[in-house]
Order: sequence, then structure tokens, then C-alpha cells
Amino acid sequence: MEIFGIPLQAFLGQLLLGLVNGAFYAMLSLGLAVIFGLLGIVNFAHGALYMLGAFAAWILMDQLGINYWGALFLAPLIVGMLGMVIERVFLKHLYKLDEIYGLLLTFGLTLIAEGIFRELYGVSGQSYPVPELLQGATNLGFMILPNYRAWVVLVSLSVCLGTWYLIERTRLGAYLRAGTENAPLVQAFGINVPMMVMLTYGAGAALAALAGVLAAPIIQVNPLMGSNLIIVVFAVVVIGGMGSILGSVITGIGLGLVEGLTRVFYPEASSIVVFVVMVLVLMVRPAGLFGKEL
Repeated sequence: MEIFGIPLQAFLGQLLLGLVNGAFYAMLSLGLAVIFGLLGIVNFAHGALYMLGAFAAWILMDQLGINYWGALFLAPLIVGMLGMVIERVFLKHLYKLDEIYGLLLTFGLTLIAEGIFRELYGVSGQSYPVPELLQGATNLGFMILPNYRAWVVLVSLSVCLGTWYLIERTRLGAYLRAGTENAPLVQAFGINVPMMVMLTYGAGAALAALAGVLAAPIIQVNPLMGSNLIIVVFAVVVIGGMGSILGSVITGIGLGLVEGLTRVFYPEASSIVVFVVMVLVLMVRPAGLFGKEL
């Protein structure tokens, strides 16, 4: 069976690849949207935090013998704690300044992190094995679905929807939003706003690290893996609407699928289709698809 002259299995295979890429876009853009929407920081270090999550998983395995399931918990925790240190030491001084200062600072931190890991591990990349439980593939009849890629999509969607629900539908999320809009008023009710802000940035960093752990068995773990992805993720956030959590999730998944379909019909354009969509969206709706118009 063929679709537009393309074998069905090849067509669905590219859609699956697009869905997996979209899951990573959604996870990373989710963390960016949380940090920008609640703290107003354009966090260019997000790609570096993603890379640190993957390297943390690899180091835990290589040096300490901790398997994938342990790394899935420990790596985001470690990187999240690092994120809290970054927020307390550097970012807390920038909240009243123009957003460009946060972008420049986090860009500088990215270059430092990449330089350190290039010096320590080179750029050739480290391999990380697929956990035994998730090895192999499932025959769906019309295509072969690798079990690990299905796991990535399932975890990514679950984390994205859970984060959206936490921030948009719970009392904790209401406190977070109120604390960023009127900190003195929230503090008057006995809530420690600086601590809440620090934990928010740490949570965003942990989300990036979790995406890195999920990516480790699929791609080579290397110091530049975040830089290769962060520009696309920023485009996803802009299209969805800066600070819109649901917009980032939906747009990330959708653009991953669009990218996959482009590889089927016009492979040469697959590397630029996200940016073409961004230009078209910004021409019609400058605030993004789900952003609030000023």
C-alpha cells in the first residue's frame, strides 16, 4: 500500500520519527516556557542543561554503575539542583533588568558548560545503551515500532500534560503565577517567593535534564547536542507563544510531525520547515498561536 506514491511503512516510519522529535521539542520547550512565563528569563542555557542531563546519565552509568532507571530519577535531580544554584548566584540579580541580560548571561553559561565538556570528553560522543526492558520492537502489522521510541513519546506526553495541569489547575500553580506578577502581595500571605522562584527555575532545569536522559540512548551523548537543538526549540516556543505552556507542548508535537512529513515529500526542506512556519505565524499573529496579544 502506498500514500502519494510512498510505501506506507516508510511514510509511517517518518511520522514516528517526527513524533519522537516532537516529543523532545515539547519537553524542552515546556521547560523554556515555564521559566520564561513565570520568571521572565529567556533561558539560553536550556540546551546546555539538556546536554548535562544526558552526560549525568552517562557518568552515573560509566563511573557508578547506576542503570537507566536510576539515572532517570537522579540526573534531573542533580541538574535541577545545579539550576537552583544558577538562579541564586546569577539570575536573581537580573529580574528587574531588561530580558536581554538574562539571555546573554545564560548564553555565556552555555559556552562555559560546552567548553568544559569538550575539554573533558571531546566531541565524538559517548554511547548509552537502551535499557534491557525497552529493547526490541513491536510489530503493529503496518510498521515496526521500536519499544524505546514509544516509551519516549509516552513519558514526554505524560510529563508535559502533568506540568501543564500543575501550573494551570492547582493552587501551587496559582501561587507561582501570582508570585511572579505581584511578589510583595504574595509574600504578605507568608509565602517565600524567592524560594518559590528558585524551585521554579530548578524544575525547568530538571525538565531539560529529563529530556537529555530520554535522548541519551537514541543519539550520541556529546557536548554540542544541546546547541544543535536549542535554536529549533526557541522557534517552537515563539510559534506557540512565549510563556504559553500548553502552546509549547502542542506546537512541539505538531512541528515534529510537520518536520517528519517534510522529510517524506521534500527532504531538502526538513531542516528549515520549522523556521518557515515561524515566519508565517509571526506575520499573522506576532504573539504566537497561543500567546496573549499585548
